[in-house]
Amino acid sequence: MKKTIKAAVAAAATGVLALTGCSTSNGSDSGETISLNAFSVMEAANEPVFEDFKGTDDGDGVSFTTSYGASGDQSRAVVSGADADVVHYSLETDVTRLVGEGLVAEDWKDNATKGIATSSVVVFVVRKGNPDGIETWDDIVKPGVEIITPNPGSSGSARWNILAAWAHITGNGGSEDEARAFVTQLLDNTIALPGSGREATTAFTDGSGDVLLSYENEAILAKQSGADIDYVVPPDTLLIENPAAVTKDADDTAQAFLEFMTSPEAQADYAQSGFRPVVDGVEVDEVEGANDPADPFPTPEKLFTLDTEFNGWGEAADKFFGDGEDGNPLGIITELQQQTGTADEE
Repeated sequence: MKKTIKAAVAAAATGVLALTGCSTSNGSDSGETISLNAFSVMEAANEPVFEDFKGTDDGDGVSFTTSYGASGDQSRAVVSGADADVVHYSLETDVTRLVGEGLVAEDWKDNATKGIATSSVVVFVVRKGNPDGIETWDDIVKPGVEIITPNPGSSGSARWNILAAWAHITGNGGSEDEARAFVTQLLDNTIALPGSGREATTAFTDGSGDVLLSYENEAILAKQSGADIDYVVPPDTLLIENPAAVTKDADDTAQAFLEFMTSPEAQADYAQSGFRPVVDGVEVDEVEGANDPADPFPTPEKLFTLDTEFNGWGEAADKFFGDGEDGNPLGIITELQQQTGTADEE
């Protein structure tokens, strides 16, 4: 059964066990090669997209070389000289770093999806059967609930998680002081902040904690990979938007692949790995691992976005995650981590 899915971005107007890798090749040894530099969760999800692109006129005879890893590390590696024709990261700031270095054009967001190639939402990963009855953000800050989430100081996925918690308060009419208090409770309940989203999932599936803050696509992939877990899409959550761009030295074939990534065909492939489509009219078969495979991407009661709640990453990155260097103030979350003793936990 196929279901036609509307883009998560349009809905807003009203993320694990795959292996990471470096410098692998995919496809024919003849013809043109596209170098893709991306965040780690895309490794498994990209394989069917590569194959479908090679079936197009633009992709005929094309092969791919790939490098996957933590989003910020990947971006910094490109700044240091790593090969990349197409970049695909967890956070917009990892692309704008390349813009600032003159490696990606300033108009990279001037397209139909505003530079976004994949999307998801923040969810709660829980034990099979949800024995603690965790359904809402307020449930996870109750005394005794043990939380695992990646460290916002090092992980892109963690930043989405923490801002989703913040938006739960401010997006429902609360003040910033109330949001600070709520995030402090969340951090007080957090028993581990691994360095990456992948490490956080491993810690949870190995038996630590009562709830893991994660991407919906990671939860779906974990279930597809056999993890004995469930996940909950809370009534209000944050839309995760992952950007992609070509570098200035890339040729027309790389640009064609970037455009193909947001085609209905490629978006249907990404949906099978748990990503919510970023364009309308995508026909999605049943998604294994989703709570309801026939209706894999339910619309939350409230779906917050970085633009509506935080004025975009350009403002949110420094306000919430600034490191206090060069005379700049500490970000709010950085400060709260220091106050709760969670800044350096891994």
